[in-house]
Amino acid sequence: MKNTLWIGSMLSLALLVFTCTTPKPVVQQPEPAFNPAPTGAYLSPEASLKSMRLPRGYHLELVASEPMIKEPVAIAWDGNAKMYVAEMLTYMQDADATGEQLPISRISLLEDTDNDGKMDKSSVFIDKLLLPRMIQCVNHELLVNETNTLAIHSYEDTDGDGKADKKKLVYDNPTYKNTNNMEHQRSGLDWNLDNWMYLTYDPVRFRYTNGTMQVDTLVSGSSGQWGLTHDNYGRLYFSSAGGENPVLGFQINPVYGSLNFDDQFTADFQEVWPIMATPDVQGGYKRLRPNVTLNHFTASTGQSIFRGDNLPADLVGDYLVTEPVARIIRRAKVTNTNGKTTLKNAYQQAEFMASSDMNFRPVNTYTGPDGNLYVVDMHRGIIQQANWTKKGSFLRNRIDSLGLAANTGHGRIYRVVHDGFRRYKKPTMLDDPSDKLLTYLGHPNGWWRDNAQKQLIARGDKSVIPALKQLAVQQREAESDERHLARIHALWTLEGLNALDKEMVGKALHDKHAQVRKTAIWLSEPWLKRNDESMIAQVGTLANDASDDVRVQLLLSLYASKAPGAAPLVNQLVAGNTTNEMMVATKQALDKNEDVRKFGRRLGNLTAADRTLILDGASTFKSLCATCHGPEGKGLTVGGSAMPAPPLVGSKRLQFDNKNMAIRIVLHGLSGPVDGKEYPSVMPSMSENSDEWIASIASYIRYEFGGNSRSSPAVKPEEVRKIRASHTSRTEAWTLAELEAKQKEEVPASAAK
Repeated sequence: MKNTLWIGSMLSLALLVFTCTTPKPVVQQPEPAFNPAPTGAYLSPEASLKSMRLPRGYHLELVASEPMIKEPVAIAWDGNAKMYVAEMLTYMQDADATGEQLPISRISLLEDTDNDGKMDKSSVFIDKLLLPRMIQCVNHELLVNETNTLAIHSYEDTDGDGKADKKKLVYDNPTYKNTNNMEHQRSGLDWNLDNWMYLTYDPVRFRYTNGTMQVDTLVSGSSGQWGLTHDNYGRLYFSSAGGENPVLGFQINPVYGSLNFDDQFTADFQEVWPIMATPDVQGGYKRLRPNVTLNHFTASTGQSIFRGDNLPADLVGDYLVTEPVARIIRRAKVTNTNGKTTLKNAYQQAEFMASSDMNFRPVNTYTGPDGNLYVVDMHRGIIQQANWTKKGSFLRNRIDSLGLAANTGHGRIYRVVHDGFRRYKKPTMLDDPSDKLLTYLGHPNGWWRDNAQKQLIARGDKSVIPALKQLAVQQREAESDERHLARIHALWTLEGLNALDKEMVGKALHDKHAQVRKTAIWLSEPWLKRNDESMIAQVGTLANDASDDVRVQLLLSLYASKAPGAAPLVNQLVAGNTTNEMMVATKQALDKNEDVRKFGRRLGNLTAADRTLILDGASTFKSLCATCHGPEGKGLTVGGSAMPAPPLVGSKRLQFDNKNMAIRIVLHGLSGPVDGKEYPSVMPSMSENSDEWIASIASYIRYEFGGNSRSSPAVKPEEVRKIRASHTSRTEAWTLAELEAKQKEEVPASAAK
């Protein structure tokens, strides 16, 4: 009883001890007007601040700027609120990316020694890096990944001089070589609620345990591009600049598969509302309104869910994403309806934050230790990579005419504050005893909760396990919203310490808060995967739970279990939720994920019917067609003689989205020269075979040898039937000239390009 009262009193104290002092007077700046003709001129941090527009009551404060930092792209705080800044010093130093691959970038360590919100102490923590992409603080270590590699190193400062003197490789895949455009490489390394670190692009997630990275494969791959974040309950949010998609991948955790809805946000959500003309766009005039403002997301990056406690409460839980081409930050309201998550712009044809400074380039956002919102501004003229700035391009002409290439070597970090904001005592988690860290698991600022959980796990202190177990089941009739969050973090901390047992999970399954019940199901998965029938029976009691989130998680967690009791529960959930869009789509996503697991990503992502056609065609091709075309479609040469039939790999006849050419060739054969070369054999007609047989062969050769297509490579039997009916009197093999003439009739010139 004493321990219970002690934990409760310490949690209450935690909510009070960090609030304090007199609010800082706010100087109201005049609202910037729309700028129809911005220049590329450099603005000082003070002048740039005056160009910013935010909602009434919100203000920007400068945290750090050049020369302390240059070209910042990402930040991370350790448990004592020291800030690490990843700086890409070679990124687009001119429009041709000269010297971009030189290993001279760095990570700086910044500190606010007097707690006034502005960094006043700095050191170069690590130098001679190649464009650092991902950073994550774990205890006294900093995990770092650089461009063009999957290697992750741990760095540590053991003598306290602000410079790393200890380096350790914690993960590598030496066979992996990535020379892709650097905009299309991984980012993130976000330590999520479930103690896994997630990233974009690469189909893996990491768990840092005892100084090494445990790796888990995501069957259907990851998502997103630059930036990754999570909410209070471990829901991940991605974005894709290349796909011009400001948010995606947030319906289910990627470990279960991929699920997006066409209406998870409305079409107008993708429109952006700058306060300056934005001529320097990759998409050219089609991406510009008549007033030369960007009309659509084209560079969405650096998203976050605001989880702090020092800005108005109506911002908590909102989604924020930067658009550095528009010089704006979007704020979206997140809504959960029947388990399905949707987003909507918080403002009507306006943005949460916008600037008329042409060099304002926001690339990341974060909830900070002080409960405010932080913005990383790369502050530069060019934001697009060299693939898009080639000489003669629309964008290059704008860069040259505006002199944008001259603006390099700058960078700012801001924090968004609000009228009457409170100044907090800085955290000292790296030094606090473990029992004090427990009190932060219920802190109103999500940054504190996350880092207390992470620090307890990294420390591996088993002495707090009894107190964690008490906290995990502690409920009161009237409690603050943070109470259930404390229980959720306590449960995941126990999981991270390998101290979670079935009894704890069983109690959490009956928690009065739906999100705790959902968490308990998620935590039950190790037992479900071991086919533990008693655990399946316990989670099965929630099959009719009032919460859609609970039932969705139950379906996600039970699906992979091979225990006899699991399948009936899955069937019950599916049958009982046929009108719930989220439940139906989740089951489809799980089925697709399982197909990918069985057949590989490309084949597994097709429908079952299309996949059957292709597999049937593969069997026929290998027993019949391969004798002339070769088993790999590269053609055959025997004893130095000419190939009997043309190779299929790289064939122009298989590249078109229009399928009719492939169907005609399989139906009636092909004669004459192919790509200017004569072959001794004429491909015979296969028209005596059924429509299904023709469709399967055409499907396989399009799938295996046809390259990429905007649609499925599969050919339907009804498509074969239609072509067959249009040539009933044909008895001769086609020539390429005839086929190409038919192709021109059926495919508009614009579509065939």
